[in-house]
Amino acid sequence: MVMGSAFDILSAAWPPRTAFVNYPLGHQAGRPFDPEDQLQQVGDALKGLEQHTAPGQVNVLDAVWGDTTDYCAEVGSSRDAVRQVRDEVTRYQAAADLDAAVAALGEAEAGGVVSEEAVRQHAVFASK
Repeated sequence: MVMGSAFDILSAAWPPRTAFVNYPLGHQAGRPFDPEDQLQQVGDALKGLEQHTAPGQVNVLDAVWGDTTDYCAEVGSSRDAVRQVRDEVTRYQAAADLDAAVAALGEAEAGGVVSEEAVRQHAVFASK
């Protein structure tokens, strides 16, 4: 099951089973800090497995974002500060992710760094 927030891309890509969630990009599995909404969105998407009748069908979930909270500001940054300039460095969300990649692929293939922004945000959220 693919969950996405970009209807045009979901429609063009034709994944076999798709749920469209009209939430901001990156939040298709629910609002941050809202486990009830997250469970609702993922549950509704999984119900789509029974509703799909044709390849490439996109099921539109009845989801309403409901606010305009800037979660980037909530973690002490701006949207522009969170964005990183693209380069060739592989970045991981956590040290455990980097360790798992190195164990599976070796240092030469998986080498990279843990994203400083991910570490900073994790520390902010963990303190709440």
